[in-house]
Amino acid sequence: MGREESRKKKFALWLRLWKYLDEYKKILVVRCSNLTATLFQDIRQALRPLGATILMGKNTLLKAGIRRKMEEPKDSDDDYEIRRQNYRPMPELDKLIDVCNGYIGLIFCRDNLSEVKDKLKEYKCIKGAKVGVVAPCDVFIQPGPTGLDPKQTNFFQALNIQTKIVKTQIEILHVTKIISQGQKISASECALLDKLSIKPFIFELKIQHVYDNGVIYSPTVLDIGKAEVIQKLRKGATYLTAAALQTGYPTTLSARQMLLTAFKNMLSFTMTTDYSFKQAEAIKAAVSSAPVAKEEEKEKEEEDEGGKPAEEKKEEEEMVPFGNIFGDDE
Repeated sequence: MGREESRKKKFALWLRLWKYLDEYKKILVVRCSNLTATLFQDIRQALRPLGATILMGKNTLLKAGIRRKMEEPKDSDDDYEIRRQNYRPMPELDKLIDVCNGYIGLIFCRDNLSEVKDKLKEYKCIKGAKVGVVAPCDVFIQPGPTGLDPKQTNFFQALNIQTKIVKTQIEILHVTKIISQGQKISASECALLDKLSIKPFIFELKIQHVYDNGVIYSPTVLDIGKAEVIQKLRKGATYLTAAALQTGYPTTLSARQMLLTAFKNMLSFTMTTDYSFKQAEAIKAAVSSAPVAKEEEKEKEEEDEGGKPAEEKKEEEEMVPFGNIFGDDE
């Protein structure tokens, strides 16, 4: 009877897994160790408005369910009638099987992966050290009074922590590292943290991998915002346009600049020759009617007539004799 119930529970989990694999194309593979059941319930409720759902289970059971989903149903299978209705080849799920290692969960999402990631960061669990647990981070003890009586100095000496007695209590002298990341916590280290009432570890649903339509990539990609993507695209478009202009190879990006350069070359040619065209005539008319152009033409005419330029004449008119600036009558 126990085996029958276990088989039914396993098949029920597989049915949910197959349904989600058909409905969702994006999956977050998360590590979910040392989390409380209450925190899991809060996370489930928070993900529902985002259209995401979380599925927990042993990695071996999830892998077996994914492989079963990929297999073509046969008449001899017990679940043939159920699987043949929605069966379709899904070879891309092989990549999802490769990353289902350890105590993991699958969060099935739609197109809002960044929103789901931000929502997961809001739910954390602060816990103390436990014997035999692998430390997720380094643990340091800060200097200062501990509130412990002097009879417990031997306990600190066993852990090579320098202390002194101040006002009938033990005081730590220096910052001391007692646990390193990846180290298994011993009984003495756990007892010390309990005595000091220190809960050093923060646990959360940490995203390990992102599955997106058959592609696996790092969760750091989700931190890239739209502004950064636009900036990278603009920078790439600038480099591509510069390369196209330098080589003379026309592209969609460089066509506008190449046409503009060609027009400028044709316009400069009409300025020095008698050849002209309709668009050039309008520009030449605007240039000739400008005040600066009229003054230049006038100066050129005066120089052709043998006279001095207008600026030199103006300077001569402004020059006046200094007279006797030293006050002598001679």
